[in-house]
Amino acid sequence: MNQGNAANQATASVVDRELIVKRVFNAPRELVFQTWTDPGHLPHWWGPQGFTITVQEIDVRPGGVWRYIMHGPDGVDYDNKISYIEVARPERLVYFHGDSTNDEQFRVTVTFAEQGKRTELTMRSLFRSAEELEKVVKEYGAIEGAKSTLDRLEKQLEKLV
Repeated sequence: MNQGNAANQATASVVDRELIVKRVFNAPRELVFQTWTDPGHLPHWWGPQGFTITVQEIDVRPGGVWRYIMHGPDGVDYDNKISYIEVARPERLVYFHGDSTNDEQFRVTVTFAEQGKRTELTMRSLFRSAEELEKVVKEYGAIEGAKSTLDRLEKQLEKLV
């Protein structure tokens, strides 16, 4: 019985004002971290299925910024800005996710936990209020989008392992 894909599906939960998404990848932690932070990899997987990105600048260090445009399948462009607070390679990233009008829409903590030759990734997005989180879940499909993004990361990692 092949447990491969079934065991690696992303799980998501909402607790008050926090969205928590987890997934185990069949790749070493250093590679998962690199794929999450390298501008050479990001355009191949970042964002939900059907979306593409254009990286404008990326500086992965505390105080550094990653600016990119996310291009929706409907032709709409979304301005994004990530401001790095903590970068502890290869185990942890902490950043604010925002755009050109609001630098701090929500705070994200991503942890990369070694599980032998696999990596458990946990992404915790903390919003200002439960209502703000509920809005992005309902209006923007945040849970499905996060799971789809991690599906795309899995496909990118399969090419690299």
